[in-house]
Amino acid sequence: MVIHVVQSGDTLWGISQRYRVDMNQIIVANQIANPNQLVIGEAIVIPEAARYHIIQHGETLWLIAQRYGVTIESIINENKIENPALIYPGQRLKIPSDFHIVKAGETLWSISIKYGVPIQEIVRVNQIGDPSKIYPGQRLIIPEKAKPLIDVNAYITTFAQTGQQIVKEIGEYLTYISPFSYQVKSDGTVQIISDTELLNVARTNNIAPLMVLTNFKEGKFSSDLAHEIFIDTEIQDKLLDNIVQIMQNKGYTGLNIDFEYLYPQDRENYNEFLRRTVNRLRPLGHTVSTAVAPKYSREQKGLLYEAHDYAAHGVIVDFVVIMTYEWGWSGGPPMAVAPISEVRKVIQYALTEIPSQKIMMGMPLYGYDWTLPYVEGGKWAQTISPQAAVQRAAQYGVAIQFDQKAQSPFYTYFDQQGKEHIVWFEDARSVQAKYDLVKELNLRGVSYWVLGNPFPQNWIVLTDNFRIQKF
Repeated sequence: MVIHVVQSGDTLWGISQRYRVDMNQIIVANQIANPNQLVIGEAIVIPEAARYHIIQHGETLWLIAQRYGVTIESIINENKIENPALIYPGQRLKIPSDFHIVKAGETLWSISIKYGVPIQEIVRVNQIGDPSKIYPGQRLIIPEKAKPLIDVNAYITTFAQTGQQIVKEIGEYLTYISPFSYQVKSDGTVQIISDTELLNVARTNNIAPLMVLTNFKEGKFSSDLAHEIFIDTEIQDKLLDNIVQIMQNKGYTGLNIDFEYLYPQDRENYNEFLRRTVNRLRPLGHTVSTAVAPKYSREQKGLLYEAHDYAAHGVIVDFVVIMTYEWGWSGGPPMAVAPISEVRKVIQYALTEIPSQKIMMGMPLYGYDWTLPYVEGGKWAQTISPQAAVQRAAQYGVAIQFDQKAQSPFYTYFDQQGKEHIVWFEDARSVQAKYDLVKELNLRGVSYWVLGNPFPQNWIVLTDNFRIQKF
């Protein structure tokens, strides 16, 4: 995969010729609405040019392998063919396309180092009998380098047909789906949501559903509601009974607790509630995770931060979703939603308190459009999908810029009323920077907020970097 940043004079035809990829592949991969209206500064994902063969009557894997100069085993491995005798006319096979021509003086060891692939994998794929006897001019298939295996979670707020279709389309990229949300009540009951059909779709796509529990009340997080739960163990027991019943009835595999804006004095109360929850759910085979605010230090002040005890969560629960987004938020001044400089600071602090394999780094699937000048307490910014952000730049004929420190795209424009706007959003470059951080720091995975904002490039970049854990 390559990320191409559109320059003045670029056309899709020219880009396709440059990378030797069919133009339609680029259009489909990026869901480009108008191929004749590219935006300067737009980041386009160039998919790998794959070679495919449509099986004809009378063909065998041996004949196909001979035609393309590859081994039968490499075709079987590439296409995950369980029974080589059961191939059929019309079946499409992907033909391995990474080769290395051996040069004088090269060894399998030096070739394996060059491509970052184990020697035994090169030997196996090429059916090499004696690894010491390779020769100049010999063509070797280079198997795909093993990618890190990560967990991927996504929150979703729409459960009807639209939400179900989203899960069908991107289900292969998800480990977990987290319908948002089940709201706790002060008497220990839980407000039920209509998620049954969504969960059925998730199961058919081998996605593990997480039940999201929040202290959400009347449209906002309630500090008082959480406090009422924390100080009454009888209410907690009733709540846990209800949670278990819901999880078992609906097939939830885990519980994700997203309690926000907690009173600072409830820090240890929250920790104890988590311990009670884990002790109840883990013996039943359920995981328990939390969502926490992005902190720079243990004693960071503020209602959003103080009761979120990273060190305790790192010990108590199975994994922690760190909500590394909303630096730029709809009610605040314009800036990148998840600047990589700030995301890095939060994760580096988190690693001093939480094991890396328990950290799920939050990632936004959206941006914001602010009307300028920004006035505190004034009009809130409009949420915008990455795809719509590019389309809006095209609509107003402006170029997309890229902030190197934040590793985020942005642009300004004037609307029909003459009002100036600034848009910050995500693109292939910004998510690549975040995925690089996940790999560098060996994190458990990523968690998206929130599905429903079209961002086709993200899923291509994700799978170019990682393999997705499935249970």
